Amino acid sequence: MNTRHTFSRANIALRIGLFVLALSPLAAIQAQTAQQAFDPKLTVERIFASGEFRPERFPGFEWLKDGDSYAKFEPSDKVKDAFDLVRYQIETGKRDLLLSAAQLIPKGETKPLELDGYDWSADGKRVLIYTNTKKVWRYNTRGDYWVLDLASGRLSKLGGDAKESTLMFAKFSPDGSKVGYVHDNDLYVQDAASLKITRLTNDGSHTLINGTSDWVNEEEFDLRDCWRWSPDSRSIAFWQFDASGIQDFLLLNDTAGLYPTLTRIPYPKTGTQNAAVRVGVISAGGGAIRWLDTPGDLRNNYIVSVDWAGPNEIFLQHINRLQNTLQVLVADAKTGKSHSVLTEKDDAWVDVTLPEMKWLDGGKRFLWVSERDGWRRPYSVSDDGKDIRPLTKGNFDAMSISAVDAAGGWVYYIASPDNATQRYLYRSRLDGTGTDERVTPAEFTGWNNYDFSPNSKWAIQSSSSFGKYSHIDLLRLTDKTIARHLVTNDAPQAKLDKLDRGPSEFFKVDIGHGVTLDGWMMKPPGFDPSKKYPVLYYAYTEPAGTTVNDSFAGAQYFWFLMLTQQGYIVTSVDNRGTPSPRGRAFRKSIYRKIGVLSSQDQANAVRAMLAKMPFLDASRVGIWGWSGGGVATLNAMFRYPDIYKVGMAVAPAPDNRYYDTIYTERYMGLPKDNPEDYDNSSAIKQAANLKGDLLIVHGTGDDNVHFQQTEYLINALVAANKPFTIMPYPGRTHSISEGQGTTLHLYSLLTRYLKEHLPTGAH
Repeated sequence: MNTRHTFSRANIALRIGLFVLALSPLAAIQAQTAQQAFDPKLTVERIFASGEFRPERFPGFEWLKDGDSYAKFEPSDKVKDAFDLVRYQIETGKRDLLLSAAQLIPKGETKPLELDGYDWSADGKRVLIYTNTKKVWRYNTRGDYWVLDLASGRLSKLGGDAKESTLMFAKFSPDGSKVGYVHDNDLYVQDAASLKITRLTNDGSHTLINGTSDWVNEEEFDLRDCWRWSPDSRSIAFWQFDASGIQDFLLLNDTAGLYPTLTRIPYPKTGTQNAAVRVGVISAGGGAIRWLDTPGDLRNNYIVSVDWAGPNEIFLQHINRLQNTLQVLVADAKTGKSHSVLTEKDDAWVDVTLPEMKWLDGGKRFLWVSERDGWRRPYSVSDDGKDIRPLTKGNFDAMSISAVDAAGGWVYYIASPDNATQRYLYRSRLDGTGTDERVTPAEFTGWNNYDFSPNSKWAIQSSSSFGKYSHIDLLRLTDKTIARHLVTNDAPQAKLDKLDRGPSEFFKVDIGHGVTLDGWMMKPPGFDPSKKYPVLYYAYTEPAGTTVNDSFAGAQYFWFLMLTQQGYIVTSVDNRGTPSPRGRAFRKSIYRKIGVLSSQDQANAVRAMLAKMPFLDASRVGIWGWSGGGVATLNAMFRYPDIYKVGMAVAPAPDNRYYDTIYTERYMGLPKDNPEDYDNSSAIKQAANLKGDLLIVHGTGDDNVHFQQTEYLINALVAANKPFTIMPYPGRTHSISEGQGTTLHLYSLLTRYLKEHLPTGAH
């Protein structure tokens, strides 16, 4: 799932959901901090409410389509409290104005629009502006769209009489003459010059969804923008989700007003009915819909990508409900007929790693990613699927594709052949010749992320390591050198370096049977190996994320550092089944063993560490985690009660039967096929074994991991007469971040509970 691993590295979005420093800055605390001499000791308030350690950023950056220039926002000289959009040429540094704030003032208004996004038409004559955005579940995908005609200066709002912030995923047609968008689950096209609106679909409703997706496909396959222009601008291909028959999950908000409010979400629980998904093609001028033929029951298969390959040819990625067979289908847009050109199978599950098709050799071939030989590799595949060529040579994983440089003949990808806790940029030739090359300059270690220019000549490189802020640099890909330093974060790093810090290290732990796991450890200042310290394990044990990352974890790092200052050792270990670059067998050994193998690996790691690290106090072992880490905490406390003395489970999902179809069935299969595996994986069924002190924290408005799961857990603990502590946060979602002071309160609670139930003091 996408957000179940709120505090882990995912593949995403931004599969890592780390805290942004100063989520709720308090002016009074800022002023007080500024006036006082620097204190090398941290507090929860300094971390989560002061803004004191806020990193420097490179704001408002976006590549322009030529690939040799970028745009960013800068304060306007002519309009007060507003921003201009400015272009910079990379080679020369030349600066020129792209959009002035004055151009963005609607007729009759005095203030310019605040841009949340923008795009140019292919001919450069018009700009599409996205503003006034609103959140839909996790992201701001609803808003208002305007078109600015650069020649006339006319600024026109799209959507006609549509209510504010109700348009979604507006896009220029390839020829720039039209804009398509979704409104109230229906598709529309609007002429960019005349503003005439053509409604393409008429059946959109709460359960019949055109052009965007239902809750579960958005959450698990990252499907939001679910429609595509044809290359000739004449047609649109779109997903349709029929969620009728899926039972609504009801979210009750008791604190929205005098009376509660109710939100209904068609949410398919594991083993229940899914939405029927199909792909239609319709003329941009309206008319009949041509539905593409896809194999199998529409409710028991998924379509995870749709891409035009020409004016009449559409490629689809089609995966079965068990997610162990993924087919690349080619469909005729005129007839709807389709056939398979490639089938990917796995005894466990097939990872969907390419959200869109990437074409090679002028469209004669396409890029593919597979684990068919035990390692995740990019492949070059002929358009008929008959010729499949691996592009990497070594026995290592290409964890994600960063870019395809067709002109230069390279595929760029993220890998780390020698250290699973780090990430680097590599490249290999598209024709399969040559060797695999590291592109990240040698002076950069740790964790490296990249934002490629459209022409693959440049990339913005963000590099960090454990306890080290990000450096942001402009990387010249032609010779793999740094062309310009953009952000150094020297000032906040200097402040961090003045804090009291003990030693930190990465290590490997042998848990027996030939299995070695990666871990990190932070020790208290003045650490004395002859003494014994309480230890807190940070866990996220599921296939959606890793915790043992040589990267800077923001406020989470500072909280861990604060705990070490108070006398704790903080550590983390990645078990088998986490998405680490250690080969297919490591990642997929957890199939149908969620909660079982992971907790076993974690417990064995604790035992091995206690045996080899005498400074760890076996009588004071704690564990905490969020979402998948909350489940890990419960499994540790219930399955290994003689090891763990304290657990803090935030937003846990203690029984897979109550979670959604796509995530759970991918890793566990269908409950009707293997009910015993579901029983074995359930933390709730182990709850009677609790011996230690347990804190459970959950938002009652969690649309992802429902508060219902915690209520079932409460019932099991009550039935077993087990004492525990529960903290519900009214109306908060899975991130438990909404509302004034929430984050500060949550981490104050965790800190206080830990100090009360796992006291410090080396002895």
